[in-house]
Amino acid sequence: MPATSEADLPDAGRPLLTIVAIIASCVGFVVIGALQALYGPAIPALRDEYGLSPAVAGLSLSAHFIGALLGVLVYHLLRGRLSNRVLLGGSYLLMAAGAAGFAFSPNWGLALTGTFVIGLGFGGIDYGLNQLFAIGFGRRSTAMLNLLNGHFGVGAIAGPALIGWLGAANYPAIFIGIGVLCVLILFTLGGVAAKEPEPAAVEGASAGGARVLPIIAMFIGIYVLHVAIETGVGGWEPTHLEAVGYGAATAATATSAYWAAMTIGRFIAAPLSLRFSAPAILIVCCVGMAGFLLLATVPAFAPYTYFGVGLMIAPIFPTCLPWLNRAVPSVGAAGAYVIAASMIGGVAFPPLLGGVIDTMGVKALPLVLFGLAVACAVLSLWLRRNAPDPDGVHRPREVERADAVATQGT
Repeated sequence: MPATSEADLPDAGRPLLTIVAIIASCVGFVVIGALQALYGPAIPALRDEYGLSPAVAGLSLSAHFIGALLGVLVYHLLRGRLSNRVLLGGSYLLMAAGAAGFAFSPNWGLALTGTFVIGLGFGGIDYGLNQLFAIGFGRRSTAMLNLLNGHFGVGAIAGPALIGWLGAANYPAIFIGIGVLCVLILFTLGGVAAKEPEPAAVEGASAGGARVLPIIAMFIGIYVLHVAIETGVGGWEPTHLEAVGYGAATAATATSAYWAAMTIGRFIAAPLSLRFSAPAILIVCCVGMAGFLLLATVPAFAPYTYFGVGLMIAPIFPTCLPWLNRAVPSVGAAGAYVIAASMIGGVAFPPLLGGVIDTMGVKALPLVLFGLAVACAVLSLWLRRNAPDPDGVHRPREVERADAVATQGT
């Protein structure tokens, strides 16, 4: 493989984010993780305050995800016209304004508007920071992206814990605190590069031609399937465990452990991604998901194997995004497509899985998800063959030193 030149490195060797901006970005992902996880625990207080049914109160999460999907698309459309600082700053301000609106809303309609505005900012931060981390650290981008997304899990755990500690009735204060934190992050955006460098075609990457669309389609398939498995386990694990004989407390604990595994897995994957290629990590994760889900059909193993499923799912999103950017560097919208697809999968799949479970019974859950994991593994094998990752193989020492230049100063 040819040596990497300075022109191949992000912004000619200058980092896209300073240390302060990296830390602030991780805090930003703690914030969006907490925001996404706060709606569920706040539902009892929302029902009391506005006199809502459970289904109507649950619309808060739907409005959030609709806003998030639009936020991704709007951010992508504006990337070529506005700087990263402006777009990220606008996204943080939207989250702050939406949080304030949600906290102080006098009626349910305005509260829903607040969750939609939060979602717009959420989508912008999710897409914007994922893209910057995916291209901004040379060969270390996969490790940094796992680290960033690990902090999302920290927020998803901390948000409900705050509700539990302070009480659901105090959710307005929690949302206001998050809004203030979003405003404070604005002061760190000077450490974010205004623009990313133009993507350079990498030798060995599938940068153009007839294979581009199939490659993007396979990555979208990976994202939709693994998010389907993620939401399927998270939503139905407690019901499945109770159906095979476990008590409600055990089922709840095992489900909490599953979500914790999603966070732990990303922090574990960060150093591993420096030693192993993205295709290798993806294949191991997909095969591992399938294996653990098959074991979950055995009641005695089920509570423990779901933890393993969480560990296997965790690295997929942050590992595939840098690989996608390297495989099709000529398609700037590829990242937006897969992030949007993951959000659509999170919204659309739960009711579909619910229909399957109504027909087959909840005890069939592991087998249904096992089928999705096998499909995910097949797609990963296709991608390894047709979109080889040129940045994921062993390289000479002088190239490793060149990579270090990409993160010097960060």
